[in-house]
Amino acid sequence: MPLTTQELHTRAQKIRLILTDVDGVWTDGKLWYVPGHGEEMVEVKAFNTQDGMAFRWAHAAGLKTGLISGRESPGVTHRARMLGVTYIYQNFLEKIPPYEEILKQSGRSDAEVAYLGDDLPDLPLMNRVGLGVAVANARSQVKAGAGYVTAAPGGDGAIREVIELIMEAQGTWAAVLEKYGVA
Repeated sequence: MPLTTQELHTRAQKIRLILTDVDGVWTDGKLWYVPGHGEEMVEVKAFNTQDGMAFRWAHAAGLKTGLISGRESPGVTHRARMLGVTYIYQNFLEKIPPYEEILKQSGRSDAEVAYLGDDLPDLPLMNRVGLGVAVANARSQVKAGAGYVTAAPGGDGAIREVIELIMEAQGTWAAVLEKYGVA
C-alpha cells in the first residue's frame, strides 16, 4: 500500500542498502537472443546509463547496493561489477535466502533496506524491507503491495528515480546537483 509523502521521506532517510531485481527493473524485461558461435544463442540485455550513473552517486554517498535475480546472466554480472555493486546474487527464484545472507554480511536491518521489484517473486522482500518499491511496469499485484511506485518504468530510469529520492531524503542529493552546476 502506498506510503504518504512523510512516511516515504522518513523511511528513505533510514536506507543504507538498496537491493533490486534485474529483469524488469534494470531492464525493460525483454530478453533478446542473437546467434553466437555455431548453433549457440547469446542473450543480450540493455541497461540504462542514467541508472548506472545513479549507482555511482549512491556509492559515493555511502550507500551499498545489490541485486537478487531469478536468472543467471553474464552480462548482468559484468554490468554490476562495472558499477561497483556489492552484492550479486543470481539464479535465485526464492529471494529470502540470499537476502538473509546479505543482511548478515552487511550488518543491516530490514528497516535499512530498500528493494525494487516488478513481479510476484519480489513481493516477499518488498513486504519485509523498510522501503518496498515497484517499478511503473510492475504487475498490478506488486504495485498494490509497494510502499512506492516509480513514475519511470524498469530499464528506463526507475533505479535512478529511487536513488535520487533516497539521496534527497538523506540530504546528499544537493551535493550531486552542485557538482554539476545545478542549484
